[in-house]
Amino acid sequence: MAIETLKKRAEFLRIRGGARFATPSFVLETKPRGPVPETVPAAPHDDGPRFGFTVTKKLGKAVDRNRIRRRLKAAVGLLAPTLAHPGHDYVLIARAQARDRAFTDVKKDLERAFLRVHHAPAAPVKGRNA
Repeated sequence: MAIETLKKRAEFLRIRGGARFATPSFVLETKPRGPVPETVPAAPHDDGPRFGFTVTKKLGKAVDRNRIRRRLKAAVGLLAPTLAHPGHDYVLIARAQARDRAFTDVKKDLERAFLRVHHAPAAPVKGRNA
């Protein structure tokens, strides 16, 4: 399955405040996509899940960051067809253990994260009054 990815900063920021689950390898955040404004052209695969990957410079040099990103993308490619919900956007924020953790453990983390974010209430946004 080819993974449709988030590209723009605004797409990543929109997901903040949605359902969130942390694992030793990454943090998974998700939010359902709302209606697309008329000024934004529709993407060709607008109904499927989309994924964004964040790997900061704190995690190492470019070689390490790209390795982490490839590992996370591989896990998403294996599990997304069955566990990701259509019409949702996901962001995986990598942690240091994503580089050296066994790939089977990363897949288990992702599977558990998918199940938890879709069955847990959305986390409150810090700094906002309810």
